[in-house]
Amino acid sequence: MMSGLEAALAEASSPSWTQRVRAGRDLASFADVPEAAEALVGLLLDVEDTAVTRQTAEALARVGTVAAMRLIALAVAEADDDQADWLQTGVHDALVGPDGVRDVAAACAKLSRDPEEAVRRAAAAVSAWVDGTRR
Repeated sequence: MMSGLEAALAEASSPSWTQRVRAGRDLASFADVPEAAEALVGLLLDVEDTAVTRQTAEALARVGTVAAMRLIALAVAEADDDQADWLQTGVHDALVGPDGVRDVAAACAKLSRDPEEAVRRAAAAVSAWVDGTRR
């Protein structure tokens, strides 16, 4: 029998956008697991459906850990303008949702010291999104 992680990893490559959205939600809590992290970045940069990008970003922002926010930053660093807009929308959705969110700003602050320059720059952009949501 497949574990929840294995099932979500399998769904991440599904041709069905609804299954990929579910995979993004299910994998978000595994952001620190290398196989899940790779799949999550792929979902954040999904070229077939913006709902996958948006809802995966929202799920990761709701997790709010440094590992989760680093994946969003990695995606922002690679995203085209349209993808970046949907990533920002997903982060915004998490921040204004009824459940609130863990301290995404603190995770972004920690990422400002990441060894990868692209991650540091992208984390600064995500931090600006967070600041814009608070106003």
